[in-house]
Amino acid sequence: MVRFALTLALLAAVVACGGKKKSHDKLLPNVSGKAGEIVVVIDKDSWEGAPGVALRSFLSEDCPYLAQREPLFSVTNVPPGSFNNMFKMHRNIILLDINPQHQEEKVTWAKDEWARPQSVVRVSAFDRDGAVKLIQAEGRNMAEFFEQAERDRIIANALRYENASLRAPVEEMTGGILHFPSGYKLKAKRDGFIWISDEKQYTNQAVLIYTYPVPEGEDIFGMESIISKRNEVMKDNVPGPVENTYMTTSLAITPTVQSLTYKGRPFMETRGFWEVYNDFMGGPFVSHSFYSKDGKQIIVIEAFVYAPKYDKRQYLRQVESILYSFEWAGEKEAKQKNEK
Repeated sequence: MVRFALTLALLAAVVACGGKKKSHDKLLPNVSGKAGEIVVVIDKDSWEGAPGVALRSFLSEDCPYLAQREPLFSVTNVPPGSFNNMFKMHRNIILLDINPQHQEEKVTWAKDEWARPQSVVRVSAFDRDGAVKLIQAEGRNMAEFFEQAERDRIIANALRYENASLRAPVEEMTGGILHFPSGYKLKAKRDGFIWISDEKQYTNQAVLIYTYPVPEGEDIFGMESIISKRNEVMKDNVPGPVENTYMTTSLAITPTVQSLTYKGRPFMETRGFWEVYNDFMGGPFVSHSFYSKDGKQIIVIEAFVYAPKYDKRQYLRQVESILYSFEWAGEKEAKQKNEK
């Protein structure tokens, strides 16, 4: 269960350098394809050989902390001769171009080539060995590039169909805003704790928001501190289905904690598996922990999924994307004002 070491701030810089806005963007059709799919345009021999193996090692590795094995992406090979207009509309595309006549070997990143919102990666190499080296060097960046593209589409959909009534309770407690699509409802609100969820018959996608004073003399963002506080909050606020049951963190699979930065905001990401004490319920969770604006509190926003009958990759990706929609209240308006 390898997690990307790349910071999202670096990814944003790569994307910005690789793609320019086109004047005909508004004329482009909408993308096709299912969420989490990537079309790889590569000849059959290369796909079955070392370049294809290298690509799949990054794109098809297991999603972390899911009960069943699921790949990060569903990858489909399309030979160059079959890459027609239908495939050019796909949401995520990798083009592997092996040609000794290239001026240089490189990986380039682009947005909205033939449709929108579309993400395209080109791997240009002199030969297969060169292609493998490029893929090995940039494979993590490719995976995170497409991961963020999927998140951005989900966030855009949330903004389009937002349940704006959920902004106020989050802003009141944290000074920031999360953008929830329709279907999400406020389940619980207490001092320093909010529970917002989209509950259906067989699935539950939820976001928990909680705050607490910055501890003194502790490794504030170390795994032990984060998990200890999480378990304390869950025990007090997230009961299980029967008496004397409550959510806690499973230690059967060790959680991971890493430092990330997204849009200039640093946070600690924690991934793990939750379970219900004295019961058999469980599932994946991911949280972002960061300082409040005044630096006096720790804010935690956490996404979790319960979907025992289904694959969970897309359910987790959907609710995790909500965490990436966080913005400080008034931040967007202030930026727009400064740009005028």
